[in-house]
Amino acid sequence: MKKPARSPLAPKKFPLIAPVPGVRLLTAAAGIRYVGRTDLLVATMPATTTVGGAFTLSKAASAPVLWCRKALKDGRARVLVANSGNSNTFTGKRGETVVSATVAAARAHTECRVSDVFIASTGVIGEPLDHRRITAAFPGLFALAKPHSWRDAAEAIMTTDTYPKAAGASATIGGARVSIAGIAKGSGMIAPNMATMLAFVFTDAAIPVRVLQQLVSEFTDRSFNAITVDSDTSTSDTVLVFATGCADHPRVTGPHADLLKDFRAKLEGVMRDLAHQIVRDGEGAQKFIAITVSGARDDASARRIGMTVANSPLVKTAIAGGDPNWGRVVAAVGKAGEPANVGKLSIGMGGMPIARRGEIVDGYSDARIARYLRGREVAIDVDVAVGRGRATVWTCDLTHGYIDINASYKT
Repeated sequence: MKKPARSPLAPKKFPLIAPVPGVRLLTAAAGIRYVGRTDLLVATMPATTTVGGAFTLSKAASAPVLWCRKALKDGRARVLVANSGNSNTFTGKRGETVVSATVAAARAHTECRVSDVFIASTGVIGEPLDHRRITAAFPGLFALAKPHSWRDAAEAIMTTDTYPKAAGASATIGGARVSIAGIAKGSGMIAPNMATMLAFVFTDAAIPVRVLQQLVSEFTDRSFNAITVDSDTSTSDTVLVFATGCADHPRVTGPHADLLKDFRAKLEGVMRDLAHQIVRDGEGAQKFIAITVSGARDDASARRIGMTVANSPLVKTAIAGGDPNWGRVVAAVGKAGEPANVGKLSIGMGGMPIARRGEIVDGYSDARIARYLRGREVAIDVDVAVGRGRATVWTCDLTHGYIDINASYKT
């Protein structure tokens, strides 16, 4: 498969992210599928580490996802092993054997519990994965004196991604400084519930298991579960947030404690940044689209309406072509099946009103909206006038590039 060109929506440069105390990042070229590039990531953490996570709701979930769901119940972590090129999905007993062998080999190098090892895989579905390609790399990796960088880690988990994705922040908890850093991969098969993505976030904060899981669930809902590229849910989607507990700060007692205010904002910001980068790297994407729905029955209804608009091929192709066919937005709102007062429906793009109270506004100009749609960033606002629910979702346009990539992904 020919590697696609770097997305025009990509950040200009890789962010400068400081190390997170307690986290070692190790990468290798294991030859799982790709030639001449890294495809294996190992992250190690201290025994004080807690973990929270979210996974695909697909009924065809991968062997690594099934493993992580069980391991997460304990809420502790020491090792993360992630590979690209093969998702270890729909591989039956052989897939379970790969996970078991990988966990056992990782334990041998860290002397941790079985439930402390988390496994993630991404890539082709249905092809057997030879665990020896992974475990054979362990002795050299675990013996490395110098850890690899966030960029190395992000590159090791890429598949059809055109650039490595990472984000970081510094926050305070009770006056003490803590670090947050995350990496992600994703480009196609992007839609809730969760997308075709791996996302790993690390912090040196000391967050109790129960609190961390509540934060991950809440912020995932407003980040990774609020994006779509093509409406296809994957089998391997995994978000894991690790808190090493290396920072010295006052004890955290709950997810909404006052001393967590800054940390909450920064953690959600990192997760949203990673989610946006996935959309900006949507296969064949040329435009980044934010859709905000207000006036809905509740926030959940607003998001369902927003995702219906975001997943509409008619809306996405119109934006790709710079066609101001806003009637397609109206049609998508109606298709959502959610309460909406069509007689009072309002629509705008880029802050410019198009329809208000169920009618096109005086002086509306197709040409003006068409000029706006030439840009890389597109904002669509919809008010359905039935309540106070509000939500924002993010997507990209649909171009022929998407077909080119997916018509030859496996070959």
